[in-house]
Amino acid sequence: MLSIENLSSGYTEINVVRKVSLRIPEATITAILGANGAGKTALMRAISGLNRIASGRLTLEGKQIDGLDPAQIVARGIIQVPQGRALFGAMTVQENLELGAYLLRNRSELQKRLEAVFEMFPVLLERAWQHAAYLSGGEQQMLAIGRALMSKPKLLLLDEPSLGLAPKVFDSILEKVREIHATGASILIAEQSVRKVLRIAHHCYVLENGVVTIEGSGAELAHDHRIEKAYLGSTR
Repeated sequence: MLSIENLSSGYTEINVVRKVSLRIPEATITAILGANGAGKTALMRAISGLNRIASGRLTLEGKQIDGLDPAQIVARGIIQVPQGRALFGAMTVQENLELGAYLLRNRSELQKRLEAVFEMFPVLLERAWQHAAYLSGGEQQMLAIGRALMSKPKLLLLDEPSLGLAPKVFDSILEKVREIHATGASILIAEQSVRKVLRIAHHCYVLENGVVTIEGSGAELAHDHRIEKAYLGSTR
């Protein structure tokens, strides 16, 4: 589905990500794992058109997308849930969700998508007219994901969804990620919480200092001594 070849990118003239190559097949959950500062967010932002691309090539369903602006990439079906969620706190839950479908002009379809999000996240229906700023951290993450789903993404990018969440709340978010995948969506998730993501990912790439150092299936990496030593500790 998405192919990245020898991508180098960064926030300024310095490349945070260097010659990264990876593939996200259709209808899979793919993970980008690594410690804070490894380059995960920079990679996500490059895919979304938010960071400059110094070199390399990105293709979505065989069509080149590097060089497109963020709005064009969204229109092609790549939707990102950013680190920190980036909600509009002074707006209601429903208003935030409706912003996620800003390209949609059909009111009937908009209502169907709202109903689908509310079915997946019932708490958002209960809070529909509450300002987003007053939601709990877990509810805000649900809203950020729901807003992304309003665009019916072909590829959903999740950047550090565990940020600021209690472990049990993050577990519930990952269960929702499974549900989204079951609807046919492809998902790319960038995370520091390696142990839990390995359980749901079909394929994983480990970033260290902007370079892919290890890759394999979630099951393979869960038993890889390098991953165990660096990220999982001595026990599982």
